[in-house]
Amino acid sequence: MIDRRNLLKGAALLAGTWPASSIAKSSDAGGIITLTAKELDFSLARKDLPASPFWLYNGLTPGPEIRVRRGEKVKVRLLNELPEPTSIHWHGIRLANSMDGVAGLTQPAVQPGEVFDYEFVAPDAGTYWYHAHNKSWNQVARGLYGALIVEEHDSPVPRANDITLVIDDWRVDQQGNLDLASFENLMDWSHAGRLGNLITVNGTFRPELNVAAGKTSRLRLINASNSRIFQLALEGTEALVMALDGQPVPEPFQPVKPPLILAPAQRIDLLVRPIAGEAFALATQTARETIRLADFIVTGVGADRSRIPAITSNAILEPDTPTARHYRLDMTGGAMGNFVETTYQGRILSRDELISARQVWAFNGVANLADDPMFSVEHGETVTIDIVNDTAFAHAMHVHGHHFRVVRPGADEIDLNRPWRDTLLVAPDRTARIAFVADNPGKWLLHCHMLEHAAAGMNSWFEVT
Repeated sequence: MIDRRNLLKGAALLAGTWPASSIAKSSDAGGIITLTAKELDFSLARKDLPASPFWLYNGLTPGPEIRVRRGEKVKVRLLNELPEPTSIHWHGIRLANSMDGVAGLTQPAVQPGEVFDYEFVAPDAGTYWYHAHNKSWNQVARGLYGALIVEEHDSPVPRANDITLVIDDWRVDQQGNLDLASFENLMDWSHAGRLGNLITVNGTFRPELNVAAGKTSRLRLINASNSRIFQLALEGTEALVMALDGQPVPEPFQPVKPPLILAPAQRIDLLVRPIAGEAFALATQTARETIRLADFIVTGVGADRSRIPAITSNAILEPDTPTARHYRLDMTGGAMGNFVETTYQGRILSRDELISARQVWAFNGVANLADDPMFSVEHGETVTIDIVNDTAFAHAMHVHGHHFRVVRPGADEIDLNRPWRDTLLVAPDRTARIAFVADNPGKWLLHCHMLEHAAAGMNSWFEVT
């Protein structure tokens, strides 16, 4: 593996080499945004070194940032110029099932050379993102993702002070190029997932970003990594948490203590009030060190003494837990985990057969999508799920098409001070209960967002009739 000295040397050379991500523009009178998924040879470290094939939307990483207002229609045309099929999932958006972008469940995969049009209304303001959803463990790790920002009509901060920060980790080789040989490493799939050794923000190693003194700024943090759980902190300034997974918290709050945990696919919106002359940084903690991810240069003078701006909540139905349909999801498998009898593609397989098929995780004794749903409920019913993590690793559980409340352990009543989520990190040997109203008809995925875990068995689905 590349050592840290050479890694930082190569990473420093990386700074500024990616083309800057842009705001997506409608390409015709119909308001359609075209996203072309295409291979681009690029060298992470130096142009004179061999390039590796990244897969990008419109040649950018992250892909073009899509910004709309709450209630507006999103029209995106996906043009697939990759060597394999693909699709796009709109993570966190409550949209029609046919537009959810899950290849093999809600739509056929878009074949090379083909086009697929996505069209949906963005019902909820907040910080969301989009990413490939066919062989996600491969396609997202190569760069197929971007931010989707749905703005409030009464935005609490000006656009100039609204900053998106897409955080990702890349696994690079000794030359600083994407390590393609490790993509199907079963060790990663059966442990914590694919973890990179180079962290970027908006496609750049440790970028410098300008913020204005005397102006409240909003930082939208998105974890686009395959499997890394970031432990984040702002060094040199104080911040208030204003939203989680795109949904406003009841009252902006200052974390009791850092770090802020940001699991794969999760988002955090922070409010900061920069002070003239006092630079600050976004950092992440690892078991061995603190790594600075981005530096913020404060320009101008003045101080913002206005009231903390409020954010209008989204109209999400509250679960009625006394009438809920209750289910249990047992997570098993992985390295150092308990082996249980596991069914894959309709057959009970031995441990060796499961390893050969690369299916080393299971939900309720089933690896990957079964023909029948985990459960089927009628439109409008409340659902509660006990997610039981009987494995040695944490899992970021994502529910498609819905937002959920986390129910206090041992209680059945909803705590309205607990924010809405669409992705929840469940620690080893822990149980989490979630509750939501199944008000979106269709077939919806329920999976671990450690993408290698999902590929290796942690996928299920439920149906709202």
